[in-house]
Amino acid sequence: MSGKAKDILQLDLYGLLGIENTATAKEIKKAYRQKALKCHPDKNPDNPKAAELFHQLSQALEVLTDAAAKAAYDKICAAKKQAEERNRKLDDKRKKIKLDLEARERQAEAHTQDEVQITRTLDEQITRLREEGSRQLEEEQRLIREQIQREREEQQNTDWASTMEFCLACLNSGLGRCSSSNVTPKLKLKWKCKKDDCTNGGYCQDFILKLLRKYGDVLNVIVSSKKKGSAVVEFATVRAAELAVKNESGLSENPLKILWLEGQPEVAPASQCMSTQGSLSNERDYESVVMMRMRQAAERQRLIEQIQKEDDEEEAMS
Repeated sequence: MSGKAKDILQLDLYGLLGIENTATAKEIKKAYRQKALKCHPDKNPDNPKAAELFHQLSQALEVLTDAAAKAAYDKICAAKKQAEERNRKLDDKRKKIKLDLEARERQAEAHTQDEVQITRTLDEQITRLREEGSRQLEEEQRLIREQIQREREEQQNTDWASTMEFCLACLNSGLGRCSSSNVTPKLKLKWKCKKDDCTNGGYCQDFILKLLRKYGDVLNVIVSSKKKGSAVVEFATVRAAELAVKNESGLSENPLKILWLEGQPEVAPASQCMSTQGSLSNERDYESVVMMRMRQAAERQRLIEQIQKEDDEEEAMS
């Protein structure tokens, strides 16, 4: 028996992959990908056993996805199972006569010879797989490497996006700052409304949300049920709230009066502005961040125009 076959027979190939011996080739490949991805040496640099386990999984894939090699391996496993069953049933008290014992020994010898032959067949199949280059194993390992690379790139992109988001948030707030970093911007809306007006002056929660979301994300709209002609709006960003304060007038026949309630930005002193601009100009990536801010502003304008277009189309259809 060659060393390669002995090594294979020391392993429970199905147990390594966590599958039954009735698993299809598709199920075998799927199980291999899941196991190999978890124990790949590149993902476990501090685990000295990761490479060995990955190699064993590769051996399991090679043997179990090749019909001839799998048949030889299954036959040996079945023979071992039968031998274990025979040993279990042996009478420890040895009550049977010597002839019966000799017959059992001859039978065991015959099984051993069969096992040698089957092992030789398995060894030949493994050698054949090595000579053919095991293209299937190489393909599976290539897919594993590509998936690991994609995960690394996605993580890098996430880290980069978080950094850029922070920079853009700083730039989008102008050279001002929020009075409290833990307070979301809130606006107070007022309009004329009679006490017995069931339409609330033409303003309801859905209408106010539709009216203001073109400036940015609106987190909450609360229309006062006790006081007619009054509502509070919470925005996701200071910039969106600023745009609403500066540009929104509401219905022409019943205009809105918009006031800051919380989170109004404070304009930084001129000296601080110059200091901030000077420190940013010293950064190597200042120019790229400014360009990204311009692209974000253009994207926001495009979204506002798209929302306005959709609103016009909905009004025309109604």
